[in-house]
Amino acid sequence: MKKITLFLLIAATVLFTACGEETKKEAAEATAAVQETVSKAAEETKLAAQEAASKTVEATKEAVDAVKTEAAEAAEKTKEATAKIVQAATPEVAMTEENMTTSETIQEVSEANKTIEAPAAYAKCTGCHGQDGKTKALGKSEIIAGQSEANLIAAMNEYKAGTRNISGMGALMKSQMDAVSDEDIKAIAVYISNIK
Repeated sequence: MKKITLFLLIAATVLFTACGEETKKEAAEATAAVQETVSKAAEETKLAAQEAASKTVEATKEAVDAVKTEAAEAAEKTKEATAKIVQAATPEVAMTEENMTTSETIQEVSEANKTIEAPAAYAKCTGCHGQDGKTKALGKSEIIAGQSEANLIAAMNEYKAGTRNISGMGALMKSQMDAVSDEDIKAIAVYISNIK
């Protein structure tokens, strides 16, 4: 009986060892299958992300193209409106129905010009001349609103150079104009000359 018991113990040990090996093999196969599934999922995710990025790039290009097209159309309309304005401004052109529309366009442009914003450099002028340029500076100067652009530029440059002294304002105006650039002088003159 001792032999049978010993034999049964050896048989059980061999069986358990063999079963353990099979379990290890199955576990390894299962691990390999999980790793393969994870790799496939990662690859599919990568491909999906690349496809989404490509679609986003394509959509962005289409949007940019659409904006370019709209801008080109708007530029063409502006060009046509400008041509109509120039044509309407020519005295030889008879007032036709088309020109009446152009005349309306000119009126709209004129009204838009009335709302021209003052350049930043004009801010220092408002204390004496007013926002609309219709105030006599210190009660002495002439009203500057509506003067011609060329006259305004010349006057500002003369004040800046110290060669102009109208109504005793030369020194004050020179100090005001010293820091004003030629570009700002031009911008101020355009603004003031368009005030009606």
